Amino acid sequence: MVFWKPPDGGWGWVIVVVSFFTQFLCYGSPLAVGVLYVEWLDAFGEGKGKTAWVGSLANGIGLLASPVCSICVSSFGARPVAIFSGFMVAGGLMMSSFAPNIYFLYLSYGIVVGLGCGLLYTATVTITCHYFDKRRGLALGLISTGSSVGLFIYAALQRELIDLYGLDGCLLIVGALSLNILACGSLMRPLKSSDSPPLEKTCVDKVPDQYFVYNEKEKTVEENISILEKGYIDEKCVNDVPDYKPDCILNNSVLTSINVNEKDTYKKKVVEQTNFCKQLAKRKWQLYLNYWEETVVLFKNKVFSALFVAILLFDIGGFPPSLLMEDVARSANISEDDYHVPLISIIGIMTAVGKLTLGILADFKWVNALYLYVSTLIMTGMALFVIPFAKSYLTLAMLSGFLGFLTGNWSIFPYVTTKTVGIEKLTHAYGILMFFAGLGNSLGPPIVGWFYDWTQEYDTAFYFSGFCVLLGGFLLLLAALPCWNACANQSSKLPPNTYFYKVASSA
Repeated sequence: MVFWKPPDGGWGWVIVVVSFFTQFLCYGSPLAVGVLYVEWLDAFGEGKGKTAWVGSLANGIGLLASPVCSICVSSFGARPVAIFSGFMVAGGLMMSSFAPNIYFLYLSYGIVVGLGCGLLYTATVTITCHYFDKRRGLALGLISTGSSVGLFIYAALQRELIDLYGLDGCLLIVGALSLNILACGSLMRPLKSSDSPPLEKTCVDKVPDQYFVYNEKEKTVEENISILEKGYIDEKCVNDVPDYKPDCILNNSVLTSINVNEKDTYKKKVVEQTNFCKQLAKRKWQLYLNYWEETVVLFKNKVFSALFVAILLFDIGGFPPSLLMEDVARSANISEDDYHVPLISIIGIMTAVGKLTLGILADFKWVNALYLYVSTLIMTGMALFVIPFAKSYLTLAMLSGFLGFLTGNWSIFPYVTTKTVGIEKLTHAYGILMFFAGLGNSLGPPIVGWFYDWTQEYDTAFYFSGFCVLLGGFLLLLAALPCWNACANQSSKLPPNTYFYKVASSA
């Protein structure tokens, strides 16, 4: 279907507003799950590593399932997917309030809420890209801040709700708030088709002739029935009036010849349909082969291979602070009188600032986006090494703000990917990298939690996290220094038989 040209305004700004609130409502609780993590530790008495799986699944499952989310949005549209996902997020949060054990939370909060968030993210990004072309970067930047603002507000909101209504009441109220996603999703009006004929007529006109075999088969059956009825009437006439006998014999011979011709025509069309299916299957198989060939070509690029390792290690080591910082403060025996603002709220607001600031810096011609991204990785690793030495609320708050700002490097990650593989392969490469980012999000917090269970302190855990992030940053730096220009030139040339793949991007 052909859509109107993106208006870059008008109803598109309504789409930006509702997409902002959609990400605010769906990602607020999963990103601020550190507040719930502390309560779940006390409620179920499980180890920190096992309990951390709940939050890590909620944040990682959407990235892991990004190909499935893209297929759903492409097949059904952004508005139906957003409304359905709103029920998933709200239902998962409400179900979590009745969780009898930690394993139930894996399903209700980790998988149901996480998958709903992944679907909503894909829907909001897709519908925004449809409405914007020249201002697409600004629009995507605005909606991506919704999750960061949600982290800032939900961290304080969930803490207050727990104090007033308990953990179960908090999850019920947060789930009820998530039902507002349904109202936001209903406003995601798709662009109208530029074709003037009705949708049904347009679709029929686009269907190849081979698909009408079965319709013609039904038509043949109807014609045969009418011919048989006519022959039956003529035969009756023969019995009543002998003068009509020659005509009846003629009709019977015509009926026989018509049936033979119809059978031959149907057999011929069945053969054509079979050949068509074989050609379609062969074409699809060739498409899959070319997809994997292009994937192998991507991994031959040294910078891309280092980038894949860097994003995996960064999410393993850099994501746990947003989930575990509240428990770190409790383990440091910080007094509640000194606890002015939740640390997770500080991380959330500084992440929004980091996304905007780093995104603006990446637009300057004199700034190399790859080196800027590498510098954020190295500084993140160094900050993680410092966390074990922070024993007061002020130092933890400063480190939380610094880490939150550096986590805003998600906004420049598409720039880095484009510089590495070229704009032609961006969607393919970005989908692969987002899968491994989701894998890192899912594994990072449980690994850090297991370190605590083994050592009964967070120092070793954050040393491990800092080492992972630093290792990824230095590997990417070493891969980029000698061959950055060569890789950029090679990626600008398309190999023969290149296929394009459209997948959802991640903020």
